[in-house]
Amino acid sequence: MSDHTSKHRIIVGVDGSDSSIVALQQAAELAVALNCPLEAIMTWDFTYGYDPRDSQWSPGRETYPQSEAEKALAAAIARAFPEDPPLPIGAQVMRGPSAGVLIHESKRARMLVLGSRGHGGFMGLLLGSVSAACSAHAQCPVLIVHAP
Repeated sequence: MSDHTSKHRIIVGVDGSDSSIVALQQAAELAVALNCPLEAIMTWDFTYGYDPRDSQWSPGRETYPQSEAEKALAAAIARAFPEDPPLPIGAQVMRGPSAGVLIHESKRARMLVLGSRGHGGFMGLLLGSVSAACSAHAQCPVLIVHAP
């Protein structure tokens, strides 16, 4: 993605929670209205609540946090748009603390959209604290979406 194109994208933090699904739907509406690309981002990090004992991951198994996050992001997009999405959605899984990753990505975005509250654990997206950090430090406008 070129710098010119990426600067006009809307990014949305997704963790699969109800709030992040609503944020993804709202971000898609905005992307269509503003005629700009949409990218859904999910993060994972061992240091942010991931406990290998509480999951299917273990060394030597075929299941790893990156691939599990990729599956979870695809499932969240499918849940948000049971029919076809209104536009193509880029999907990216990144390792790192959620707020840090999203703040970094905000440097190259037109807008950052987040749910007001997520869930922790494997995904590491505690959107209550992430939305607060992003709204204070993002380098683009931030929209915090509250699920009904």
